[in-house]
Amino acid sequence: MIPRLLEKYKNEAAPRLKVQFSYSSPMQIPNLVKVVVNIGVSEAKTDMKFMDASIDELSLITGQRPMMKRARRSVAGFKVREGMPVACCVTLRSTRMWEFADRLISTALPRIKDFQGVSRRGFDGRGNYNLGLREQLLFPEIEYDKVIRQRGMNITFVTSAATDEEAFALLSELGIPFTMQGRI
Repeated sequence: MIPRLLEKYKNEAAPRLKVQFSYSSPMQIPNLVKVVVNIGVSEAKTDMKFMDASIDELSLITGQRPMMKRARRSVAGFKVREGMPVACCVTLRSTRMWEFADRLISTALPRIKDFQGVSRRGFDGRGNYNLGLREQLLFPEIEYDKVIRQRGMNITFVTSAATDEEAFALLSELGIPFTMQGRI
């Protein structure tokens, strides 16, 4: 079964992008390559139950088992030593990527209180977009009673677009609600 957002990309977004940027080949049309979801878990240096809870929540949200990230070097100011667990991360591609992006756009983002749209400032200059969420409770898969601590997460949309303008057009066509103010 083809994910709903992938169908929307193929049937609506790709033809519009081809016309908008006057691409000569269908291979030039920007595409979503991968989505990376990252949760920082600073409390894991003292108690691994926080890391285990974050891994379980992230696997519920994404449908894929996250990997634990460890500190590369010691930082005395943060009381972190090399090799300590500091985050968990998932890289989604293919069907899981499209399904996660669809759930994010259609269910999680509308649940944000006083939602005005996501910022346009998250583009990195190479066609990728970073989005920060303040809590994991936006996703309906997470049960409020089982949450040990509210955690934010960083979601990175990696596209094949060469410029931020093309990536903005792609993500807008996919349905990500951007704010009206700000730069691209």
